[in-house]
Amino acid sequence: MKILVAVDGSPFTRRMLAFLAAHDGWLGAQHSYTVLYCVAPLPHRAAAFADKPDVQALYREDAENVLKPVRAFFQRRGLTAQFAHRIGPAASTIARLAEQQRFDLVVLGTHGRGALAGLVLGSVATKVLSLCRTPVLLVR
Repeated sequence: MKILVAVDGSPFTRRMLAFLAAHDGWLGAQHSYTVLYCVAPLPHRAAAFADKPDVQALYREDAENVLKPVRAFFQRRGLTAQFAHRIGPAASTIARLAEQQRFDLVVLGTHGRGALAGLVLGSVATKVLSLCRTPVLLVR
């Protein structure tokens, strides 16, 4: 199975990874993994005052801070994964990548605030569910 693991560096990401580790069917060499972190773009006006290489370095550093512990998680389990970051809104970026690269499953952690809070607050998980044609596993 080709699995897209969306991470954000929060405790909810750690909980999602613990869930995967506790359920043998989700982790294993029989699957291929891509771990994705979506970097929030700098506001246009802020980016306009910085050199493009500096902005790109900032994005890479932010992504590496989030991806480094996830990379270690996969290495401790002897699993190979691809690691990527994209600049843009998380939900649409996740859904677009899942479709473009034909993933079989998207896995992400969620705050688990419930349906009403999701409607009011517009959580990333709710948006991914609404935008994504690929099956999504949400871990609370």
